Amino acid sequence: MRYSELGRTGITVSTVCLGTMTFGDQTPEADAFAQMDLALDRGVNFFDTAEMYASPPKAETQGETERVIGRWFKRGGRRAQVVLATKVTGRSSEAPWLRPAHLRDGGEVRLTRQQIDHALEQSLKRLQTDYVDLYQVHWPDRLYRGFGFQTYSDYPDDYARFEDVLESLARNVERGMIRAIGVSNESPWGVMRYLAEAEKRGLPRIASIQNACNLVNRRFETGGLAEIALREQVGLLAYSPLAQGHLTGKYLGGALPPGSRKTLSNRMWRYEGPGGAEMIEAYVALARELGVAPLHLALKFVDTRAWVTSAIIGASNVRQLGENIAAFDAPWTEEMEKRVNALQASHPDPCP
Repeated sequence: MRYSELGRTGITVSTVCLGTMTFGDQTPEADAFAQMDLALDRGVNFFDTAEMYASPPKAETQGETERVIGRWFKRGGRRAQVVLATKVTGRSSEAPWLRPAHLRDGGEVRLTRQQIDHALEQSLKRLQTDYVDLYQVHWPDRLYRGFGFQTYSDYPDDYARFEDVLESLARNVERGMIRAIGVSNESPWGVMRYLAEAEKRGLPRIASIQNACNLVNRRFETGGLAEIALREQVGLLAYSPLAQGHLTGKYLGGALPPGSRKTLSNRMWRYEGPGGAEMIEAYVALARELGVAPLHLALKFVDTRAWVTSAIIGASNVRQLGENIAAFDAPWTEEMEKRVNALQASHPDPCP
């Protein structure tokens, strides 16, 4: 296992991060415990979760992923071995159950000081810990072209100011409840505004950005964020490196494997737009032509990007997790680089 620094924090994380969003719903607790044991035993010291998980989000399972992790900490006493990341939900009118009514601004979940404080305190209780190593804004308080949306929209001048969000997070850094902060599903403008306000006001600097990155979605690279990540040392925590499993080839031809995410929830629209199926099939075919497993090609592509601090992998079971971790030890060749870039040029980013 290889390790890298999380931004400029001095915190060392494995270049593989265990994604946990299915724990407590799709993944039963016993299997989740086994996955966390295996991850640590294989050198993966970085776990990622969120207050909204389990996924798909719903009121009856909200927070359950953090509870499962908390019970695992209590059982094994391995909290000190884990760099733990969680997230506070961005602006939402669709999940009011995340906050008590008296905290919701206009009925919405927002990134206000009171809501951030409440969210963090509840996460710490569920996780059975008194601090998180990385606390991330899950998505912005404003709207922008993200999550696969193809059009830009905004709340005109009605969003939590970057300096206000940073000041709210800074209070909890000072209280010892947060070691480092980051953002997720953020734009180049948003990242630079956070950095500018931190420098101007002496506030904590964001250490990371968690956005999607995979063979069929290279927007982080093509849209300007990669340069920011490298020059400003705000590395990418790449989620969905397998495009929600599509890049393994398991859904080709309309297949629905039992127990798979698509079979259980069918929230895969991000990878099923125009051109998506054709390009996924092309990358799977390329892997087989090159004599490697499709998941090897997909995961090593993400792992070899210079702006990636860690790639977040999730698995339905322990066997899948072991296979995914092993793929990071596989080779990446000049021929692989040349061929994936040629496919990208033929139909750029079909699954944003």
